[in-house]
Amino acid sequence: MDGRIRLRLDVSYDGTDFSGWAAQPARRTVAGVLTETLDLVLGVGTATGLTVAGRTDAGVHATGQVCHLDLPTTVWREHEGRLLRRLARLLPGDVRVRAMTEVPDDFDARFSATFRRYEYRVTDKPWGVEPLRRRDTLAWPKPLDLAALNAAAAGLVGEHDFAAYCRRKENATTLREVTRLDWRRDPDGILVATVRADAFCQNMVRSLVGAMLVAGDGRRPVEWPASLLTRRERSSEVTVAPAHGLALVEVGYPADPTEYARRADLTRRLRVPTDV
Repeated sequence: MDGRIRLRLDVSYDGTDFSGWAAQPARRTVAGVLTETLDLVLGVGTATGLTVAGRTDAGVHATGQVCHLDLPTTVWREHEGRLLRRLARLLPGDVRVRAMTEVPDDFDARFSATFRRYEYRVTDKPWGVEPLRRRDTLAWPKPLDLAALNAAAAGLVGEHDFAAYCRRKENATTLREVTRLDWRRDPDGILVATVRADAFCQNMVRSLVGAMLVAGDGRRPVEWPASLLTRRERSSEVTVAPAHGLALVEVGYPADPTEYARRADLTRRLRVPTDV
């Protein structure tokens, strides 16, 4: 019997015209488009087990998404020298597979990950967003204070129950450890939030951004976002920021490949994973 080989795929996409990552009947999704294209190139059902690091919501972008799949070894050996270019020709312009790498068969794009890093782009310019960036940058109607944004962010760093910021799922924990959350203003004036955590629950990043923005424009005190961490249910006071400002930019994994399986086992014990 032919053996199988596991491949890591590094993927980028413009999420504007996708109904998120996960395949859904009658909807255009990133996983659906990738699967259809792989089936076209390799044969239906040849690539199996497509698994992603973070199932992004509709409209969310990615420059550093990671997924894995399995191929028969003979098929991979036949196609490995040209598969990336064939995918580039056949995939639509809003999704790219940037790399395909052989990995140990215990690598799991989802469970072996040690962190996910997202960025959220906002402009507070009075005239709005540059036309070429309208798909990935939120226009905010009020001036934003960088110091206030960072003061609000500081209170959210660490391990907390983020129930106030998450869409709760049955049997899933909302306990997360945020290891980085800060804002910068780039030379072009765009404000960029960077948030990194071991994992995120559904709507968590966009909810955190929504809470920090109203502190940044002065409508709420900078202590307000952190004060919500005492709640055990989703807060109706928090507005979820629009999807198009958000992008998954990096997924981290153990430097030592022999640690993939151990990390995956640890992650499975810690929580039932949920969407971002």
